[in-house]
Amino acid sequence: MSKNILVTGGAGYIGSHTVLQLLLGGYKVVVADNLDNSSAVAIKRVEELAGQFGRNLSFRQVDLRDRSVIQKLFAETKFDAVIHFAGLKAVGESVEKPLLYYDNNVIGTITLLEVMAAHGCKNLVFSSSATVYGWPKEVPCTEESPLSAVNPYGRTKLFIEEICRDVHHSDPEWKIILLRYFNPVGAHPSGHIGEDPRGIPNNLMPFVQQVAVGRRPALTVFGNDYATKDGTGVRDYIHVVDLADGHIAALCKLSDPKIGIFHILYFVSFHVMSLLFSELLLFCIYNYLLLLVELALNPTSYAIIGCEVYNLGTGKGTSVLEMVAAFERASGKKIPLVMAGRRAGDAEIVYASTKKAERELNWRARYGIEEMCRDQWNWASKNPYGYGSPESNGVMK
Repeated sequence: MSKNILVTGGAGYIGSHTVLQLLLGGYKVVVADNLDNSSAVAIKRVEELAGQFGRNLSFRQVDLRDRSVIQKLFAETKFDAVIHFAGLKAVGESVEKPLLYYDNNVIGTITLLEVMAAHGCKNLVFSSSATVYGWPKEVPCTEESPLSAVNPYGRTKLFIEEICRDVHHSDPEWKIILLRYFNPVGAHPSGHIGEDPRGIPNNLMPFVQQVAVGRRPALTVFGNDYATKDGTGVRDYIHVVDLADGHIAALCKLSDPKIGIFHILYFVSFHVMSLLFSELLLFCIYNYLLLLVELALNPTSYAIIGCEVYNLGTGKGTSVLEMVAAFERASGKKIPLVMAGRRAGDAEIVYASTKKAERELNWRARYGIEEMCRDQWNWASKNPYGYGSPESNGVMK
């Protein structure tokens, strides 16, 4: 029987690519999105790309803060798990409108978690962000690196992570995976879905693609005096399809039967000990010790029993100028550059350690920057105004 997955924010950039991968994997998917910074056109295109599997997709335009609507959604469908992307994500806007971000991102998540618990759905994959690392003093960033979000958007991600840890601590039936992704770029190889930000892009590659198609005159590079090979900032860029696959890998990890066995026996042992039934106690302790032995021999088999975090990146740093050069090769377009001073708060070098995800999720990024730029240009050249039109100047329908 196909599993029912709720994907919040599934009409967005990363969400739409993940929804497509879910459908192709045989899942039934319900997308919940308020379309505040996304497009219903993306859902239609995902349905087309999914072919015969498109019939397993349904869409609801809802806001997670609307408790009654979310409750109705869960009453209509028994969800096996939730992948939670929904949220505002512009760093600059979050500085200007912090209360909006705390309300939308944090309150929306709390409402979602409460409704999930009420309906017995306690499996969650949360799309967090590398912004929780702030300005790392050491790279690569591991999952144990200090956390220090430096803007309201990053703090909403960090607060939600802490909320998830508290939820699991209070109720160990919850199984939660927090995915800290780095810099998603690229598009689906078909060129049918991709990134289409509203207004002035906040990230490098959407801006580059808009310059390439003539929507903007030049790319402004903020800072060329960093202590890097070419003076520009270094980031860990990851193909959006790799990122989508990482969410599927996390979902599979939650449903790993070995995890469930360990999870159940551990807590049965705990409760039996509290009741002091000696025969059952000995039985449960015996089984628990067997599991501990297997855990020692094969630690990755039982890597998660509650709330776990993973980095998703390539593990490689690429500078701004290297990324621009790769895009120029892929597109055949020259990108005019304007050099400007550093932006306050921009880190010099940020890239991930992905060893934990490779070991425990059996996931590894497959695409390099050449493929990322190839697919980014394929999307941009076929959709110069994204999901919008020249008349709307790219405003999505």
